Amino acid sequence: MQRRASLITAAVCALGLTTLGLSAPAAAHPDDQHGELEGHLLGEGEWGKIDLKTVLELTDIDDLVADVAVSPDGNTAYLANWGEPDCAGRERGGQNSPDAGAYIVDVSGVDRDPMVEPELIGFIPSHQDTRPGEGMQVIEMTTKQFSGDVLLMNNEPCGKNAKGGVSLWDVSDPSKPKKLAANVGDKEPGSSDVNQIHSAFAWDTGDNAYVVLTDNVEGQDVDILDITNPKRPKLIAEYDLNDFDVDQPELGLTDSFLHDMVVKQIDGTWYMLLSYWDGGFVILDVDDPANAEFVADTDFPAVDPELLESLGVSLTPEGNAHQAEYTIDGGLFIGTDEDFSPYRADAFNITTGPYAGEYDSVIVGGGQPPAALDDLTLSGPVVYGGYGCPDSAAIPSPEDVPGYLDLLEEGDETIIVLQRGPTGDPSATEEACFPGEKAHEAVLAGWDSVVFVQRHVADDTAFCGSGAFVDEVVAVCTTHEAFHKMFGLEPVEGPWSYPEDIAIGTIGERIEVGSIFDGWGYVHLYDAETMAELDTFAIDEAHDPDYAFGYGDLSVHEVAVDPQDPSLAYLAYYSGGLRAIQIMCAGEPYDPATVTDTSTCELVEVGGYLDEAGNDFWGVETFVGEDGMTYVVASDRDSGLWIFVDP
Repeated sequence: MQRRASLITAAVCALGLTTLGLSAPAAAHPDDQHGELEGHLLGEGEWGKIDLKTVLELTDIDDLVADVAVSPDGNTAYLANWGEPDCAGRERGGQNSPDAGAYIVDVSGVDRDPMVEPELIGFIPSHQDTRPGEGMQVIEMTTKQFSGDVLLMNNEPCGKNAKGGVSLWDVSDPSKPKKLAANVGDKEPGSSDVNQIHSAFAWDTGDNAYVVLTDNVEGQDVDILDITNPKRPKLIAEYDLNDFDVDQPELGLTDSFLHDMVVKQIDGTWYMLLSYWDGGFVILDVDDPANAEFVADTDFPAVDPELLESLGVSLTPEGNAHQAEYTIDGGLFIGTDEDFSPYRADAFNITTGPYAGEYDSVIVGGGQPPAALDDLTLSGPVVYGGYGCPDSAAIPSPEDVPGYLDLLEEGDETIIVLQRGPTGDPSATEEACFPGEKAHEAVLAGWDSVVFVQRHVADDTAFCGSGAFVDEVVAVCTTHEAFHKMFGLEPVEGPWSYPEDIAIGTIGERIEVGSIFDGWGYVHLYDAETMAELDTFAIDEAHDPDYAFGYGDLSVHEVAVDPQDPSLAYLAYYSGGLRAIQIMCAGEPYDPATVTDTSTCELVEVGGYLDEAGNDFWGVETFVGEDGMTYVVASDRDSGLWIFVDP
């Protein structure tokens, strides 16, 4: 196998702290970038409506920092110490931390005195083997049971002692955080363990307060807790938005689950805006959260508009509705589609045997696409490896499969096939694990690449989960039907039942999966009343195949709207830096008081920042300083806290 060097991520050089004050956009020709070895897009500092104010470097460890939250008064920032999958000890402010948690940073005075710099004043540890990610938020609560600032932290596992749910902290005095409730949320029937969550969002209606959670175990669920008394949260509602047919199976968009959400009061009604991945963006009326009402959802068009405009190609959209925010007036909203794979997998081809033909395939989230290979194609004979979890039956090495290496042709990869799960298989009673954990076991056993296959489900789509990858390994997913046909395993068409009559180490047919360039994730603008898509936006490099490898992740991650100007928003664009965009309607900045036809509205880039050494921005939040200026706070995964001002 031949592999491209430094595929998606690599170490960042030391980050400069100087405000460069340049006016040109950050991008340059690929030959002028780090390229294959260093793996980051390089910039020229700030331009347009972005001025770098200050930086607090907390770490030089790649991918340690995740989300950022800001207190309502703008005086304190909280950064998620996310760390690596094992949650081993990490540096924080010069001291070693045994686990993940949240940095507490005093940013008061930054908006008044140019000599004031952020100061690390504390750290909130997560439970052992547990880490926060995207579920960081601070709200001011004013209920009868509690008055003050509450910090939300989500909980995801990175070890055997992990606990899930959301944790609530009283940070009214940020120098002395007090635990209100820890690891609360939904549970599976008969289980004592709270389900892990990826994100959370809270809101205060005056008399009551609530928090809505994702649910990593029951991914379709919208879980709502009453936190009016934050020391005694209670689950009051669960919703599955697929009950409202939000997906678009005709476009292959069937992976609909909750990823993120915000709640805003608009014209007296509380609305929840949910990012439901392939289900698009969904709005619920949550005036009564225990009896929420479906309002509307967006539809992805039959032909991806961004790809058609930028590449001139007609491809179906990928979905991937990741995060969204309303403009401050609530009339429009901006949504981000996260996509780490600039190439999509072509059809999954079984090229030999009685069932040769095409089957569905997708790239497994966190794994590499076939385009990571020099010939952009995954090919070779396959071997069955079981479930592949750390506690599953061991995966054999290619050398231990008699006759297998003799079957390889020039350009082939060694390919192990692993099932999703185990779930419901009496022959495999170990706990299910993430695909990245399975892939790591495969890499340790010496395999070049992994084909994941769907488990027994009624809707046999190519979906095999995502996450927890620590290796740069090609990983594609196909259907359970294709699994049976790769190995001539009866029955070749469902229904299927466990246990399956196939031994680990069985050699199957040859397969081939090619690549189609479709760019990275991008941004949408929608009318909140009609749910019509008004425009899309992406940085130029996101749709240039020259930037597909070696320049970092060029997908958008999160958006934060300007708290004063309804036309402005700011994007955390991973290795694309921080970008400022403006909504222009009929050539003028969006003004809800004067715009009568939103179909004329479009997204225009008006500023940005990308350091000379590169950035990797994950979270972005805004607040109004005492000087009346809008401040933008961003978390860089490899360094820490960056603060900008809209001049």
